[in-house]
Amino acid sequence: MSIGSADTPAPPAPTRSRTAARTRTFAAVAAIVVLFLAASSAPSPLYVVYQQQWGFTAWVLTAVFAVYVVGLLGSLLVVGALSDHLGRRPVLAGAILLEMVALALFLLAGDVVVLSVARLLQGVATGAAVTTLGAALVDLEPAHARGRAGLVNSVTPLLGLALGAVGCGALVEFGPAPTRLVYALLLAGMAVAAVVVARMPETSPRRPGAVASLRPRVGVPARLRADVVPVVPVMIASWALSGLYLSLGPSVTAGLFDLHSHLVGGVVVTLLCGTGAITAFLLRSRPAPSLLAPASVLLGLGTLVALVGVTADLIALCAVGTVVAGVGFGAAALATLGTFARIAEPHERGALFAVAFVISYVAFSVPAVIAGFAGTAFGLRDTTEVYALAIVAITAVALVLRLTRVRAARAAAS
Repeated sequence: MSIGSADTPAPPAPTRSRTAARTRTFAAVAAIVVLFLAASSAPSPLYVVYQQQWGFTAWVLTAVFAVYVVGLLGSLLVVGALSDHLGRRPVLAGAILLEMVALALFLLAGDVVVLSVARLLQGVATGAAVTTLGAALVDLEPAHARGRAGLVNSVTPLLGLALGAVGCGALVEFGPAPTRLVYALLLAGMAVAAVVVARMPETSPRRPGAVASLRPRVGVPARLRADVVPVVPVMIASWALSGLYLSLGPSVTAGLFDLHSHLVGGVVVTLLCGTGAITAFLLRSRPAPSLLAPASVLLGLGTLVALVGVTADLIALCAVGTVVAGVGFGAAALATLGTFARIAEPHERGALFAVAFVISYVAFSVPAVIAGFAGTAFGLRDTTEVYALAIVAITAVALVLRLTRVRAARAAAS
């Protein structure tokens, strides 16, 4: 029998080549997501260093965090859908360029003013990047691996936050130039990302309406609301929890447990986000709706256990609670972002991911900013306890809403 008559002939070389190139681009885009999120969490372990060097009060740290939030949310609202009209590459190129400017300012910062400007620009760049990268991953999803984009969109933000926090913590604790080295490394990474974006194919054709898309608005098409609404409470609870850890986590380890290592401060964040990333990967084959109730339970239970550890001054119990909550965080990310990736049509992806990230980052940032000011006014321990109890309450509401919806669906089917 000739080679050409084999039962399963090999695809033509050009097809294999295009498939391989698409797979490489998908992986490169996922790596850029990790890079952006790592850059966004890297300043967290450094805030204490800045405070010691420049001698400012605790509320100034909260103000710097708030500036980042303003830039991020403003960017999500204004340019979140822009890549649906201009294409993914131009928006990504602009976001990377702006991030490089922000990192250069971090590298040169000598006072709070420059730090605040850098954080504002970083917020704008991150907001523009995360929606566009999320949409690009869905565009590039391999035909033989449906659902992979939802998985990667769930795992990479958590992985980036974890790597940024622990990596920066390690560099600050053990490396030279603690307020410089991490930004130099991130700047080099962004330069590589710029080359990748310049070489990647465009995955979203130009469409009219780019200027109109800049009008700030957040909305979900009516046909998608039935899929989106059930995941919102879990999304709020999980990202509010991560905001607690990134804003107060290092301060709690230093102020309440007398652990002043910058690496430990980064590890606290990594226990939550890193566990979440691993969980999302391990649960990748589970249907998103089936994860909503378990995610709510684990988020609430883990937060409660960690809270008991704080009140009893038991660092090991805090760690256990954080890991349990991290499992819930990963399940929640997979359930929520996996849903957004599954339901969006190509021309809706940028706008829909903008909605997802607006919800996530409002939940992540607004409570954290409030907690920062409350920590100054009422003390770190009381603020942490109230914040944690609020998250437990939100997870309880999310669980009740999910169970109510399941019972209603069963009643309608019977």
